[in-house]
Amino acid sequence: MDYDQAIEYIHSTFKFGVKLGLENIKALLDLMDNPHKKLKYVHVAGTNGKGSTVAFISSILIESGYRVGIYTSPYIQRFTERIRVNTDEISKQDLARITSFVRDKVESMVSMGLNHPTEFEIVTAIAFQYFFEKGCDIVVLEVGLGGRFDSTNVIDNPLVSVITTISYDHMDILGDTLSKIAFEKAGIIKDGTHVVLYPQSKDAERVLEEICRERNAKLHKVSFDTVKMVDFSIDGQEFDYKSLKSLKIGLLGRHQIKNAVTAIETVSILLEKGYCISEDSIKKGLIRAKWPGRLEVLCKKPVFIIDGAHNLEGVQALVRFLKEYFPKKKIVFIIGVLKDKDYMSIIKEVVPFAEHIIAVTPQNKRALPARELSENIKFYCSNILESDTIEESVKKSFEITPEDGLICAFGSLYYIGEVRSIFSVS
Repeated sequence: MDYDQAIEYIHSTFKFGVKLGLENIKALLDLMDNPHKKLKYVHVAGTNGKGSTVAFISSILIESGYRVGIYTSPYIQRFTERIRVNTDEISKQDLARITSFVRDKVESMVSMGLNHPTEFEIVTAIAFQYFFEKGCDIVVLEVGLGGRFDSTNVIDNPLVSVITTISYDHMDILGDTLSKIAFEKAGIIKDGTHVVLYPQSKDAERVLEEICRERNAKLHKVSFDTVKMVDFSIDGQEFDYKSLKSLKIGLLGRHQIKNAVTAIETVSILLEKGYCISEDSIKKGLIRAKWPGRLEVLCKKPVFIIDGAHNLEGVQALVRFLKEYFPKKKIVFIIGVLKDKDYMSIIKEVVPFAEHIIAVTPQNKRALPARELSENIKFYCSNILESDTIEESVKKSFEITPEDGLICAFGSLYYIGEVRSIFSVS
């Protein structure tokens, strides 16, 4: 099996859908001699901010000298982004080799009369095997969907469980209230473990507190009361937190400072557990953390920003950023969305700031066609264009935007990577 065959095999299992539950992944990992049981974890769940928080935590641990496994989803440009050790993505050769190994175990499962694993279960198994082979000191593991029945929740005893902001997303699977969604996210809380909790709505927090009590888990609530903003520009932000002064991050938006603080609180628990993490490592880790496709500036004349915001809370954070960094500036938006999202609620958030909107169709089976999107938008914005391709949408945006103007592409992580590729950003 070569790399292309591995990717083809992995994506071919998409037809087995999303099946929440741990029986399949446990059976598969058991046939693989349970590589996941030989590793230590920081487990991160939440609706928004998971990936950025993972990036901050892992970067601090890397700067502290640890070999860190990092598992995230989805990818922006390359599938191999999802599985990394420190700053290195899994090689094509290793991915092909381990995928072949896992496929053999999957075939054994099916021959035994067990259900075929889903795509996410297979990729998660590949990641566990790779991290074990690489001898990772610690793995920072991002939940794929929910928490309770997510494949990553097969781990037994994380060093720390982290829950970032909880809001409405995947309501058809996780529930239609914040309490129900919080209950699913809280599934990663294990008996007697430490839990770092980003500030939540009252309903969500009540559920999380109750589950921590039931499971005798020590709850660490993050507070932003001692955060002091020092400076910000499109090149980064500087802030103080507690006794830590002049902390700098390259990620933009006030919410990223909150994610960075959540990461600091997480590594503080690891410090208490005996991990060697210095103030210098925290500072270097924060400034060197990268998370592509999230309020990322691709060029400055005109300013061109991409963001993976795809739900209401994410787009509200995007709007706050645009208002703070570019007050009174009208914006050319390139928008591509998936049809199973509440896309009209996010469109209404940006319309007041739009000079033009360019509707585009992401290359995804669940994509909403640009024509249908523009038909819905025209009731709120008269300056609407359609584009058949991502490349054409970018070209159009430059044609109608002055050099001192602003372009913002958002709506789905599934097309942000394509925009990024056009700019040849590495």
